[in-house]
Amino acid sequence: MNACSADNAEASLDSTPTEALIVNYTYNDTEIETMKLINEYRVSIGLNALERINHISFKCEEHNKYMIENNVVDHNDFVARSSNMTSILGAKKVGENVAYNYKTAEAAVRAWLDSPGHKENIVGDYTHFGLSVTTDPATGKKYYTNIFVKI
Repeated sequence: MNACSADNAEASLDSTPTEALIVNYTYNDTEIETMKLINEYRVSIGLNALERINHISFKCEEHNKYMIENNVVDHNDFVARSSNMTSILGAKKVGENVAYNYKTAEAAVRAWLDSPGHKENIVGDYTHFGLSVTTDPATGKKYYTNIFVKI
């Protein structure tokens, strides 16, 4: 199993961010459960629950598709995603967690909470989030991207 931290973010100038607000996103059961677990954890330690924004989840899904197509688990183009959140949503702060090959929402969230860099995002000073969990059709393995923003 593998997860990586936003500390390894790399920017690419080849990415063209979507410059329109995406309002429609259909959540699967794993995505709903993962967001529920993150909010339950935040509330259990006295933090605010995060509000879900479909645009963020759409951008997460784009990154999952990129990772699947390129057979990587990374934060490539995080700067472009962050800039998109700033320009479209007015985000003041953006963080990102990714994970790979966790079969359940519980396992992915547990791994993030056990990793200092990922936990820092989960408990960070954020107000909103989005998440996508995409299954690679070729391997059946799940890719997770979770973006946090403060608006």
